[in-house]
Amino acid sequence: MASDLHTHTSFSDGRLSPEELVAAAKEAKLSYIAITDHDTVDGIRHLYEQGLYPSKTLHIIPGIEFSCEVDEHDVHVLGYDFDIYNQDLVDKVTEISESRWARFSTMMEKLQELGYAITESDVLQIAGTSTSVGRAHVARALVKKGLASSIREAFDKLLEHGQPAYVPHYRISPEEAVALVRGAGGVPVLAHPKLVKDDTIVARMLELDFGGLEVYYPKHDAEDTARYKAMAEQRGLRLTGGSDFHAIPQREPSELGVFTVADELAEPFFHPPQAL
Repeated sequence: MASDLHTHTSFSDGRLSPEELVAAAKEAKLSYIAITDHDTVDGIRHLYEQGLYPSKTLHIIPGIEFSCEVDEHDVHVLGYDFDIYNQDLVDKVTEISESRWARFSTMMEKLQELGYAITESDVLQIAGTSTSVGRAHVARALVKKGLASSIREAFDKLLEHGQPAYVPHYRISPEEAVALVRGAGGVPVLAHPKLVKDDTIVARMLELDFGGLEVYYPKHDAEDTARYKAMAEQRGLRLTGGSDFHAIPQREPSELGVFTVADELAEPFFHPPQAL
């Protein structure tokens, strides 16, 4: 059997609702799936409060993906198997969510000043239930309105760092992210190390209290995987992996179950809560 430890729902920047993601995981015959929305646990909490987590037919692991930055490099911290109602973690993700709304408003002002006929309502129709509205939603709205030919073009011309509609956002430090996950009883994992784009920073980050490294990832080639596997094993870290599935057609993998990891990598993270 196969598992996926890195997926996103419509509560951050994925296209599928938590229910749809679970259905897709069952259709793909996955054993374990971790929901790792960006800077929020609202998706997994939604499933729990609807009586859909834990599930009798799919092992669901609560997760999160914190967006951090080190020396102008993106560093993402995954967290697994923690208390989704831990007060310190809930307070912090609420603070991050509030800062995202302020960033979103400023981004819209910039686009309108540049002459783009797009409103907050246009983006919110795309974002749906997301409490983590961000650039991906704005890019999709620009494409829908015919103001950009693709999501990639929207980022390259407007939304990337250094482009006219870019607005920096509030990020917590990797140290704080790791401490939050540990404090909530979970296991912090350094996400997709290749995307950090500097292995010296990766090595520096692994001096923190991480419990694992995301070795298996769609953008890691065989050489990358071997290198990061060695880094993890040298430090006694768990090997993890996942697809980073968003259900966005232009973003690989476009289907759940295309990129998976062995069940034994997921099993240690699975401790189901009591059902409501």
